[in-house]
Amino acid sequence: MKNTKTYLFQIIQKNAPEEHTAWLQSKIAKIIADTSTKDLYLTYSLIASKFELDDSLTFAIDADELKTYLELQKANLQQIARIYLLASVLESNPDYFKDKVANIIQVADTSELETFLKFLVLLPNAENYKFVAVDALRTNIATVFDAISVHNPYPALYFDDQQWNQMFLKAAFMDRDLTMFHSIDSKANKDLSRIISDYAHERWAAGRTINPDFWRPVSNYIEGVLVDDMQRLFKSENKIENKAAALCCYNSNKVEAQKMLEQYPSLLQQLKENELTWDTLKD
Repeated sequence: MKNTKTYLFQIIQKNAPEEHTAWLQSKIAKIIADTSTKDLYLTYSLIASKFELDDSLTFAIDADELKTYLELQKANLQQIARIYLLASVLESNPDYFKDKVANIIQVADTSELETFLKFLVLLPNAENYKFVAVDALRTNIATVFDAISVHNPYPALYFDDQQWNQMFLKAAFMDRDLTMFHSIDSKANKDLSRIISDYAHERWAAGRTINPDFWRPVSNYIEGVLVDDMQRLFKSENKIENKAAALCCYNSNKVEAQKMLEQYPSLLQQLKENELTWDTLKD
């Protein structure tokens, strides 16, 4: 998302009182000129009294990707002002302000932490704060976990396979909506397919069900035990599980998976006609 800081300022201009916008600009200029940690922390705090928690904003900017992202995250004016502040100081002097911004994150309350996680991807050198995103995977607070995982491209951009797999499995344990995750197909890996199969077997042994969306990453790793797993899903009385198996096999590069699918011509036809996709799985 190029020129993010400029677009964030345009949103602030169009939605905030002029005097509050001017106040923020003057504070940022002083922080940068004086390299003032004290003013950075104070300004960050005072934003709460200057900008409302209003998420009915006008996102009239010439940046469709950013606009869509802010809308999906239901960004409010206070969040945008805070991210704009941090982006501004980090852009001006990344070496000096890197650790200062990290300190703000480390003392953040739950609501502030959610803001950081949701909009971390918008900060310059966002990978510097991966420790915050990875740490959020340990939480049992759904809103914090959703902030880093739901509609958020950050994990796909910066997580390694182990971190991504941890997030995906945690989402299953917390019963989160996997359809809102970015880049599930491109982040699929062999270890994750094994984890998914092991998890499914544990659930089945306990007489429990599995979210059908959880199978999506296994497509190109359908061999061994996963062949048996697909056959079980095809034979299930749950039609959504039948469809999940069909989707996995249809998108697979494994010959055995393709042959399995051919035994279910009705599902194959739906797939060929694009009636059955991961987006329509539960329709």
